[in-house]
Amino acid sequence: MSAASAITSITPATDILELKNVSKSFHVGKREIQALQAVSFAMQPGAVTGLIGPDGAGKTTLMRLAAGLLRPDGGEIRVLGIDVNKDPQSIQSSIGYMPQRFGLYEDLTVQENLDLYADLQGVLPRDRPKRYEELMKMTNLGAFRGRLAGRLSGGMKQKLGLACALVRGPRLILLDEPTVGVDPVSRRELWAIVYRLVENQGVSVLLSTAYLDEAQRCRDVVLMSEGRILHQGPPDQFTRPLTGRTFQMQVPGITKRSLMRELGGRPEVVDAVIIGDDVRVVLTSAPEAQKQVTAAFQGAVLAPVPPRFEDSFVDTLRVVKGEASLTPSAEPAVPPAAPVAMLKTIVPPAKTAGPVIEVKNLTKQFGAFYAVHDISFSVAPGKIFGLLGANGAGKSTTFRMLCGLLPISGGMLRVAGHDLRTARAAARGRVGYMSQKFSLYGNLSVMENLRFFASAYGLMGRSRSRRIDEVLGEFGLSAVADMNSGGLSLGFKQRLALAAALMHKPDILFLDEPTSGVDPLARREFWHRINALVDAGVTIMVTTHFMEEAEYCDELAIMAAGRILSMGTPPEIRHSAATPANANPTMEDAFIHLIESAQRKAA
Repeated sequence: MSAASAITSITPATDILELKNVSKSFHVGKREIQALQAVSFAMQPGAVTGLIGPDGAGKTTLMRLAAGLLRPDGGEIRVLGIDVNKDPQSIQSSIGYMPQRFGLYEDLTVQENLDLYADLQGVLPRDRPKRYEELMKMTNLGAFRGRLAGRLSGGMKQKLGLACALVRGPRLILLDEPTVGVDPVSRRELWAIVYRLVENQGVSVLLSTAYLDEAQRCRDVVLMSEGRILHQGPPDQFTRPLTGRTFQMQVPGITKRSLMRELGGRPEVVDAVIIGDDVRVVLTSAPEAQKQVTAAFQGAVLAPVPPRFEDSFVDTLRVVKGEASLTPSAEPAVPPAAPVAMLKTIVPPAKTAGPVIEVKNLTKQFGAFYAVHDISFSVAPGKIFGLLGANGAGKSTTFRMLCGLLPISGGMLRVAGHDLRTARAAARGRVGYMSQKFSLYGNLSVMENLRFFASAYGLMGRSRSRRIDEVLGEFGLSAVADMNSGGLSLGFKQRLALAAALMHKPDILFLDEPTSGVDPLARREFWHRINALVDAGVTIMVTTHFMEEAEYCDELAIMAAGRILSMGTPPEIRHSAATPANANPTMEDAFIHLIESAQRKAA
């Protein structure tokens, strides 16, 4: 999309949701953050409208203002014909709102959460039984009414959060990144519910998402950046300008990871990501761009493919920020990802000749429940091993055992040559761990978090100071060193968490859903760093719900109910799911096929 097309487009006014010149700022310490700047747009009734943008764009602030949970500094907001500034309580009792973390009370049961939301939304006791039955049928949670919300899987929490938002039967639902942190099967189930609400009940839905394939399912999309609306329109209005600029590329003798990295530094390349067996390339609009990239790689084969919404997203943000290469930062005025050479001076090469991770017949029991049951695999040094699975499959439990944070119930674990039954502390010294919630201390500054983690890993005195200076520069954190980590955008929290995990220069890095919830630009930056670490000899083990990220792995294992369903290279996993109806499945197709096959066998 050209810079000229990145202009606010206003849909005709409706009585569903309309904003006129809305602004909102916050004070974080001594800094003033302008979350929204004169935002105006209107939402079509009886449809799904997607709200997208990089971290810190203002999406959550906009939703909270629309829900009457915040007051704007200026401008007008009307929801269902009501002035939100004048009567926020009427709005809160008339719409459904599902925040990012689902808004559940984990110490209450499913039924108790429903009762609480029914009380808050003023649903009469006589109307509740019928509504509860409808919601339980819609979400397939009827058999779990007595279970504590905290003991539900991520996908079940997601559906319960949606059910709570729907107790009153609202005309408008605000869903703030409802699919973050859940697997593709759960995402598909949630979208089926949303479509039924729109098609059968005429409900209007405003949905923010970090998964840009979901934006293509919306009737209308609103693209935000830095508190402003850049463009609004149907998805094809975003992708049409990229026709003729998107390709699948292969080069004989060059691995996908290497090709992606080399393409990322070229001025005629807007974006380069691994998709299946190829690298997907978005070129600039210059007519000679294809000729230039073909000439630069001997034997290169470029096959035209239709543009995706994600291509448009990256291209638009590149134009808006004036970026000329694929090293976008999560926020403006921050240095791009560190070059490979710099990382090599910081991270040592792997020291183990054989497998650096060995797992044989690993089991973990909690009482009578098997969280992990008899799994085996090994990981070679300097490789990326992916552990995929549905929510509750046992991935995080496996990670915690491998990091020495959780004792095993049976089997054998060796990490960096150390048996975790007898040398857990020695193994932990060779391992870095980045958890899915980043495990940062929100009331401490960036600098204080780094000092804490450096000390926890045994770094003291000058070595600690020197290492902190290194990671501040390497990860572009110097400008925010005095900010509390709780006030950072998700992309910056991700950077800080990775920096903390690398403080002691580990040989092995465990990444538990490290890109959950962050936007595509931050995900690209993150994987540039990870690929640089692998080039420097670090071994990576990662879990992710972004199936395209699984293509970065050298080998994968897909888990369900504590067991490994399939293991192999990404092409082997994909090809194992091929059918006459789908001869070339994507990784997401393969994942869903394996999980659903396992569910059918267990039924």
